[in-house]
Amino acid sequence: MQLIRSLVFNFVLYAWMAVLGIVYAPWAIVSPVGARAACDAYARHVRWMLHHIVGLRTEVRGTPPEGAALVAAKHQSFLDILVLWDALPRGFFVMKSILRYAPVLGQYALRLGCIPVHRGKRAEAIKRMLAEVTSGQRESGQLLIYPQGTRVAPGTVMPYKIGTFVLYEQLGQPCVPVATNVGLFWPKRGVLRKRGLGVVEFLEPIQPGLDRTTFMRLLEERIELASNRLMEEAGFPVAKTPQTFGDPVAEAARDIVRSNS
Repeated sequence: MQLIRSLVFNFVLYAWMAVLGIVYAPWAIVSPVGARAACDAYARHVRWMLHHIVGLRTEVRGTPPEGAALVAAKHQSFLDILVLWDALPRGFFVMKSILRYAPVLGQYALRLGCIPVHRGKRAEAIKRMLAEVTSGQRESGQLLIYPQGTRVAPGTVMPYKIGTFVLYEQLGQPCVPVATNVGLFWPKRGVLRKRGLGVVEFLEPIQPGLDRTTFMRLLEERIELASNRLMEEAGFPVAKTPQTFGDPVAEAARDIVRSNS
């Protein structure tokens, strides 16, 4: 029965994207406000449908930033994107350039001011964005990035990439780490959606001005410990391995991995 509910939900998920994309298109073409209204409606409705069709509730904990900030989030599934979008007042993403060609999604992302970047040219795109904010061509907001670079299944260890620090240093804004457990219920692969409570939690901000080693250690420590806590809360057995975030030898090894990532 849960599989049938999941299949119904997955069909509605994409059908509703197409419907809202068409309905809001005239407004989105005229103004980015229309594009944001469409995405807000989509995220809100998907969370409602997920609860009522599948039995998966979603919850936001902590305090989402209201002003300009870098948001560095644990990424486990498409669901955390939707919940984060619904929680942030003026969120936008750094996205792979190829996504601009995705039907509906790509066109709306561009209207929202998301930043398409080619591999190796992120710094150039960020400099352009900062210049646009300074000149008044772009409204500042909450720039969302996934520090591990991709979706990571619960319980999987993957290094944090140095690109997050580069953005943190260039922007000079607080960095808000975000933890989650939603991958337990909406996995990286497969169609089954499980019942339960998926949580996205905004953690204590990291203020500007830290050096690379300190920033990366704090970011990883806060996100991983909080995500493990949320997964344990949901009944997922997290491996009890010693934490090495503050170990100089372990940090040196992490730096080597990050440099090659």
